[in-house]
Amino acid sequence: MLPSRFEYHRAATLDEALSLLAQYGEDAKVLAGGMSLIPLMKLRFASPGHLIDVNRVPGLDGISEADGQLRIGSLVRHNTLTSSDVIARYPTIASAAPQIADPIVRNWGTIGGSLVHADPAGDLGSVMLALGGSVVLTSSGGQREVAIADFLVDTFQTSIQPNEVLTEVRVPAAGARSGGTYLKLERKVGDFATVGVAVSLTLSNGSIGRAGIGMTGVGLKNLQATEAEAALAGATPGPEAFAEAGRLAAASSSPIGDVRGSEAYKRHMVDVYVQRGLARAFEMADAG
Repeated sequence: MLPSRFEYHRAATLDEALSLLAQYGEDAKVLAGGMSLIPLMKLRFASPGHLIDVNRVPGLDGISEADGQLRIGSLVRHNTLTSSDVIARYPTIASAAPQIADPIVRNWGTIGGSLVHADPAGDLGSVMLALGGSVVLTSSGGQREVAIADFLVDTFQTSIQPNEVLTEVRVPAAGARSGGTYLKLERKVGDFATVGVAVSLTLSNGSIGRAGIGMTGVGLKNLQATEAEAALAGATPGPEAFAEAGRLAAASSSPIGDVRGSEAYKRHMVDVYVQRGLARAFEMADAG
């Protein structure tokens, strides 16, 4: 099947892209990596009248640390995350990066496009939930920063407005005694996640100062295990605390039984992965 007719615009600057979005509104879509948008257009699940290509817009592909935050431009490709010395200091992101989709998608897909697509089986949403990340949304009227938990609204739905572009992802700087990982169960490389769990852990005076847990593929969107996180805050790190967090995270998940596994199996894997991820994160943090 071929996409319906559309007008192609190649924006040379962010201001030009924002002007086009303001002009065409909901009839326009932003093209970055296109790894999700192009297939949707070919199947006519999406039929924008105007396609605004932002790949040549300067200043959206950087990775840096400033003002106590990690800042990742929306046009950063997934593969860039795997080789960045800055990202190496953020083990939850570094662990997830080589597991995203397949080599073709990682070479061309962008972090901003992935988050805006908001696939509940996508990996980065869970990673950003675990890290307490946020996104910067830019329009002709200015910028606003939105916590990732508020940005991810539902299946393939976010709080971005038709006249906005996601320009940056922000994550609080990694603490001195912190660790994290991303564990993903998939039938084969490139398949949607059966279950994925992102974990972040920071120690404070021998106890857990902050814990973050994001879950992939077990709900209508990427889920944050808030009850498990609350139970871990201030707790003594160890098997008992991790087991309780695993139980709470599994209970808060909402998987759907399918060819990849039953509801019970997926909940069990959430429990297992949360415990395993926390143990791994604690080992990193304790060595820091």
